[in-house]
Amino acid sequence: MSTFPQLALFRPIAVLAVLFIATTLIVSFLQSSSPSSSPPIEAAMSRKSFVLWLHGLGDSGPANEPIRTLFASPELRSARWSFPSAPDAPVSCNHGAVMPSWFDIHEIPVNPESPKNEKGVLEAVQNVHAMIDKEIAAGINPKNIFVCGFSQGGALTLASVLLYPKTLGGGGVFSGWVPFNSSIIERITPEARKTPILWSHGMADSTVPFAAGQAGPPFLEQAGIKCEFKAYPNLGHSISNEELRSLESWISTLLQGSS
Repeated sequence: MSTFPQLALFRPIAVLAVLFIATTLIVSFLQSSSPSSSPPIEAAMSRKSFVLWLHGLGDSGPANEPIRTLFASPELRSARWSFPSAPDAPVSCNHGAVMPSWFDIHEIPVNPESPKNEKGVLEAVQNVHAMIDKEIAAGINPKNIFVCGFSQGGALTLASVLLYPKTLGGGGVFSGWVPFNSSIIERITPEARKTPILWSHGMADSTVPFAAGQAGPPFLEQAGIKCEFKAYPNLGHSISNEELRSLESWISTLLQGSS
């Protein structure tokens, strides 16, 4: 299976090499699998939807920007995308090494029983909510806003959509985990419980093991939130093309429904 390049959660020395490989693989993918002609997007088509992509630990927003070019549907081609970068901070699981991180992670691999850094997660959530608020103030319907993220970004995606007071278009979690305890459910508004979740996880993931992903749907069910969970055999800690195709179909269907 061809896969989207693995985004490492640790080995900070290798971060630059990983980003270089990521760029190389993306270019290769585009050259080999992009359709020869894409449906033209009308210049006058207004950008009525927004996709916020949150990267994993040690990565950056710009390194992930080519992701948007992998989608062919008019709904995603015409959407406004944003790829913010996490601030640099010391990370406990990397022996205090400073790197881009949305919040501190205490141990790798991340299991369902791993320590939760709820304070750091909630601080990061406030920053994501500010980004969402800005788009809504610019005129985008909250139900046309999608937050997606990989690994640490996936955990932040989950926290951000659950704690946003309004119903959003959806949250796409890739190789993520539940970053807080069940007591947080009391803070989820009735409107937020209507936001759908797409959760994708590799069954061969050794960094955020599949068990951490499996803990997601029961948690969401307890909160009364709809979750579509997809397991990918033989996939490690990375994003596959198959996962991205599923995300494209999922968002396009939701956007068409909201129209």
